[in-house]
Amino acid sequence: MNKAELIEAIAKKADISKVKAGEAIDAFVDSVTAALKSGDTVTLVGFGSFSTAARAARVGRNPKTGKEIKIAATVTPKFKPGKSLKEAVASGKKK
Repeated sequence: MNKAELIEAIAKKADISKVKAGEAIDAFVDSVTAALKSGDTVTLVGFGSFSTAARAARVGRNPKTGKEIKIAATVTPKFKPGKSLKEAVASGKKK
């Protein structure tokens, strides 16, 4: 599902216009991004938690040449699914 399909699904389920659904999704993404930038964790009970994790600088290898390269330290976003989301996905899994 891409963003346009998500907007359409939310608009239909919430009985709102696609424009309003798009604005709501954009506001959600902007709010989560701002919280993560400031070092906060965003927790949606049952759905999951958005947080950040620091990755230390390390030495890697260029797979093409085998030459060592330095990989800089960075902060990366993480998502940990909640219990309800995990159970819903597991019960709906096609075998």
